[in-house]
Amino acid sequence: MITVRRSEERGRYQQDWLDSRHTFSFDTYQDPRHTGFRKLRVINEDRVEAGGGFPLHPHRDMEIVSIVIEGALKHQDSLGHEGIIEAGQLQRITAGNGVRHSEYNPSDEEPVHFLQIWIFPDAEGLKPSYETKDFSDLPANTLRPVATRDGRLGSATIHQDVSLYLAKIEKGKRLDHQLDAERHAWVQVVDGAVELNGTALQAGDGAAVSEERILLISAVSHARFLLFDLN
Repeated sequence: MITVRRSEERGRYQQDWLDSRHTFSFDTYQDPRHTGFRKLRVINEDRVEAGGGFPLHPHRDMEIVSIVIEGALKHQDSLGHEGIIEAGQLQRITAGNGVRHSEYNPSDEEPVHFLQIWIFPDAEGLKPSYETKDFSDLPANTLRPVATRDGRLGSATIHQDVSLYLAKIEKGKRLDHQLDAERHAWVQVVDGAVELNGTALQAGDGAAVSEERILLISAVSHARFLLFDLN
């Protein structure tokens, strides 16, 4: 069963420096029909203008993954980490028993476009931690694990039975992914257009997948997408 969440149906929050699209309920956007999927709680697609950003604020008991699509994002946190991640790079924050962080666009001219993802951890009160990974050399036509429970193949480590894959696929190509019994998936299209088991998906669309064992993802155009394999 595939249930599509269309891009234009997402929540939206705008102010002078921010344009944010919410796949699931977030902050002032609340929709009881869309509060997450399995352990996946948030997928926000954020565009932050030059010099704009989120000031220091707290989190706890959440795995927070940010993936930069275009531009750069400056991170600073109460653990003492500070740095800039650029297009194709990822950061993972384990908020655990409490962390404060800020995220800003360090550019004076260019916007930053990134995805912010929240996943419920498998335990409360974990020790907060932070890491970054570089996937800017992502090869075409392959599903690359970028965040997993065991940190396999150089992926970031998250504290949950979730595997997050990033793919860049060329027009006319197809990628297959097998789900184990009782597993579920969420597919989020970053850009371009694909078909998921024959269902058309465009940039910004998401799709919840249950009771399917094989995912066949075909590129209608050059595209990038995320695939979450969830328990």
